[in-house]
Amino acid sequence: MAEKSYYEILGVDKNASADEIKKAYKKVAIKYHPDRNPGDKEAEEKFKEAAEAYDVLHDPDKRARYDQFGKQGVNGAGGFGGGGFGGFNDINDIFSAFGDIFGGGGGGFGFDFGGRRSRGPQRYQGGDLRVKVRLELKDILTGTTKKFKIKKKIACPECGGTGCENGQSPQTCPDCHGQGFTLKQAQSIFGIMQQQVACQRCRGEGAIITSKCQKCQGEGIINGEEIVEVKIPAGVQEGMILNVPGKGHAARHNGVPGDIQVLIEEEPSDLFIRDANDIIYNLLLTVSQAALGDNVEIPTLENPVRVNIKPGTQPGTRMRLKGKGLPQVNSSGYSFGRGDIVINISVYIPENLSKDEKKAFENMSESPNLKASDKVKQKIFDSFRSYFQ
Repeated sequence: MAEKSYYEILGVDKNASADEIKKAYKKVAIKYHPDRNPGDKEAEEKFKEAAEAYDVLHDPDKRARYDQFGKQGVNGAGGFGGGGFGGFNDINDIFSAFGDIFGGGGGGFGFDFGGRRSRGPQRYQGGDLRVKVRLELKDILTGTTKKFKIKKKIACPECGGTGCENGQSPQTCPDCHGQGFTLKQAQSIFGIMQQQVACQRCRGEGAIITSKCQKCQGEGIINGEEIVEVKIPAGVQEGMILNVPGKGHAARHNGVPGDIQVLIEEEPSDLFIRDANDIIYNLLLTVSQAALGDNVEIPTLENPVRVNIKPGTQPGTRMRLKGKGLPQVNSSGYSFGRGDIVINISVYIPENLSKDEKKAFENMSESPNLKASDKVKQKIFDSFRSYFQ
């Protein structure tokens, strides 16, 4: 398979202007930027290919040599094509180089993909926690509040999370002057380039602790526990995860605390089967109830209701109690609407009959009213078939 030309890599033709090449490079580099494709080696290679192509095509002299001799015309001439990436140590140097060319951050595109270039003092991030909560259908109907006693990292009570002894405060780092980064110079194909790197002395915080708190050893956090109250909206389902921001592990030196993820589990019900926002209730009628009709009580998640069973009700018949099911919850945690209670009707055929009961059934066995018509048969079969579709 023929190797792609630099023009094909950027998606431009050989007559493209310098501005068109610049725009094309930005488009391709944004698409395959490592921060947008974490862990994707193929995307990283395409990102490097685009940088190599741009390095040659944006330079009039290199482009002329490339147009005349191909890659051999630029190999060893300070371009990417010769051996590595123009003397850059790693991909971060590419971001820095092209950031200066374009006059922006995040790899030179005017916005930041995730902090490859320092912007100021860095704050530590606390870890996340996960807890499980088992709910009954009644809790899911109305929503509920649960309390958890959670063991986690908490801010040190002695120093208030600063890590400093005796009420002192962190001091401005003398190396980076509170910025959290220092400038590193490197020789590149573009000359002397400057790159921002995290300050080694303060580890990017912009401040140092001169006298460490004895209780937390300067970390600002200790092992502890906290009672966390979680509001669970109505309508949640098995497997849903609710995020409680800021209630996870505390971060070092009053950084950003982590979150708690609450995993929802449903307690099995003896009466109902949940089907999304509907609730299924299985009603078993006697032969006489099904034949003669009846008025029966149906449990719900609130107060029981009575329903009329029509004479001649067949097994497989379904009835609905509108608006008696569970509410629906959206991604923002708001509940709305309600499903139904679906009543599945079955008929119990007696297994043991007395002598008189047997005789009564025998006397009726030849009655045409006890034999289903083809239409009724089909209706019953269709009812049960629907359970398996």
